[in-house]
Amino acid sequence: MIQFAICDDEPYMLQELSQRLSGYMQAKGKTAYKTTPFASGQQLLQSGGMFDLIFLDIHMQEPDGLTTARILRQQGKHALLVFVTILKESVFDAFEVEAFDYLIKPLDDNRFLRVMDRALQTLERRTANSLIIQSKTACELIPLDRIAYCEVQGRKLYIHQDSGKVTAYYDKLKNLEQQVDARFFKCHRSYLVNLDYVRGCQAGRVLLEQGQEIPVSRLRERELIQALLIHMKKRGL
Repeated sequence: MIQFAICDDEPYMLQELSQRLSGYMQAKGKTAYKTTPFASGQQLLQSGGMFDLIFLDIHMQEPDGLTTARILRQQGKHALLVFVTILKESVFDAFEVEAFDYLIKPLDDNRFLRVMDRALQTLERRTANSLIIQSKTACELIPLDRIAYCEVQGRKLYIHQDSGKVTAYYDKLKNLEQQVDARFFKCHRSYLVNLDYVRGCQAGRVLLEQGQEIPVSRLRERELIQALLIHMKKRGL
């Protein structure tokens, strides 16, 4: 299910964007989606929601759209951000928060359709290259390129992202191995590491990009080095 959020302090804009999204998704034959409106950046930040695409008004009372976006990124949220603003010049400040696109008020029909077409294609690619974690009460989609390493403790798997966020759920490591791609290497019976984040191997430890260290079994250390060299060659490093 695609999770949309609309954050704007003007009620008419919340309604208009919601109606446009509904019409667009129906026209595309997409029924698995949900739209959640927020009247302020504070409401959005306090919701704790995991959204795929967020329409965010730049000019709101504090926290304004840019401040809200910065906090979302600091929280490790990777939603596509589409800024909505009256002044086109305002969007130039949005690059630092990895904005996906922008819309100018009043909204233009063709511009909205183009932004949504691009956004939907991007989200579909993300889904194809993501780990989908489902529980009885929630579903989380984690892009594979954001995962630094995975570990198993008891009956639980722990997914460590580059942002520092850790997601835990019940499953077996062998099942996880079937869901990830060739960049993930089993360096230990309890660990899978993303070779994109490996910066070295020393004294039975794998050294990761952000300073973490995880174990590598003695029997797998040479294989890890070979896999890393092949991986670096493929990436042109």
